[in-house]
Amino acid sequence: MKKIISTFREALSHADRDYTSGSINRAIVLLSIPMVLEMLMEGVFAIVDAFWVSKISVDAIATIGLTESIMTMVYSLAIGLSAAATAMVARRTGEKDPEGAARAAVQAIVLAVVISLLIGIPGFLFAEEILGLMGASEQLISTCSGYTKIMFGTSIIIMFIFLLNAILRGAGNASAAMRVLWISNGINIILDPVLIFGWGIFPELGIEGAAIATIIGRSIGIGVQLYYLIKGSTTIKIARRHLVLYWDTIKKMIAVAAGGTGQFIITSASWVFLVRIVSEFGSEAVAGYTIGIRVIIFTFMPVFGFSNAAATLVGQNLGANQPDRAEISAWRTAHVTMLFLLVVSIVLVLVAPSLIPLFDPSPAVSNIGILTLRIFCVSYVIFAYGLVLSQAFNGAGDTKTPTMINFVSFWLIEIPLGYYLAMVVGLEVAGVCWAVAIAEAVMSIIVIVLFKKGNWKTVKI
Repeated sequence: MKKIISTFREALSHADRDYTSGSINRAIVLLSIPMVLEMLMEGVFAIVDAFWVSKISVDAIATIGLTESIMTMVYSLAIGLSAAATAMVARRTGEKDPEGAARAAVQAIVLAVVISLLIGIPGFLFAEEILGLMGASEQLISTCSGYTKIMFGTSIIIMFIFLLNAILRGAGNASAAMRVLWISNGINIILDPVLIFGWGIFPELGIEGAAIATIIGRSIGIGVQLYYLIKGSTTIKIARRHLVLYWDTIKKMIAVAAGGTGQFIITSASWVFLVRIVSEFGSEAVAGYTIGIRVIIFTFMPVFGFSNAAATLVGQNLGANQPDRAEISAWRTAHVTMLFLLVVSIVLVLVAPSLIPLFDPSPAVSNIGILTLRIFCVSYVIFAYGLVLSQAFNGAGDTKTPTMINFVSFWLIEIPLGYYLAMVVGLEVAGVCWAVAIAEAVMSIIVIVLFKKGNWKTVKI
């Protein structure tokens, strides 16, 4: 027990680490613990946010679902750029080149600012029209579109919270990234009910209060991230001398980020289409589907932590010219993730009838949520390998391979199959969920086959 506690404390200690030597199992544990806790807190926020918003109205929770399906395009760009930042920073860290890591970090930040402005301004101005295109009712648009405007208008905050944590993780300081999300989401969780319902001296802002709480929490988190990167005791120290544009680095960053962004845009766009299909069956269907997705996001957060750990391990070990160690690290991380999701899937299938009604007890909503949750669990175990090994590709700087795999799995299989099963066969929301489960299984099988070929080991960034 003392050894377990000691390892846990070491994993959470505020220090950058080199994962290119020593025990691989220990490296996975030390890197995964803070990353899993980081993602777990993100999942807790998603669940709590959905819980409070569901107390406003069915339209409110449906707005969250519709907005997030659109905002996933922003998340895709943020995650794609973050994947590039993690890969390049981890590679420079493995090469023992902290100056190169700092230069890469600054170029990523510049790109994040430009991208967020190009997305945020149009999204803010045309929020109502976007919701209308997604199938939202006129009542929903008139009462809840403020939430969508706020989220789009502050997309730069979303970009930064993802990107700066990715930089910290690439440098091996996963504990700092964990602390950032715990602080920002902790504040968010506290402010959510306060601003939504107007507790104490605060005004009752309704669904817009949920958006404002999110922005405040994440803004404070960004302040902490910048402290770590500028004045903290991290491997990366961003100084005034790094505030210069390095076009060669930017070109490499864009090349890697393009694949990562395309990869996640394909995934997120498929979710947009699927939510659009679900919206054909009414606000109750969207609300139930959204609640089910929020629970799934929560259970998948530790998996994202494991996959992020795999990306850092692969990047650092390739930088240290140890491709075999990189491959072993990825496979072992995937095996651990599979066992975790096996347990989670069994638990969720059993507790779904008791869990989903906590968000909305109405049969029309809760039945859809239960159905969504149970069907998604079918592909959980195999998807563990798909998600972790895809991130291993990203950590190596090979973002093109997962992009092509996602295109085949999600656009050529998931969307057409979802429409066919839901609208033609008549399975409605169940058809959409089965399409997702099948597409994720296919994607995972393709990823496993291509990862074994090992071409990712020769990628230069």
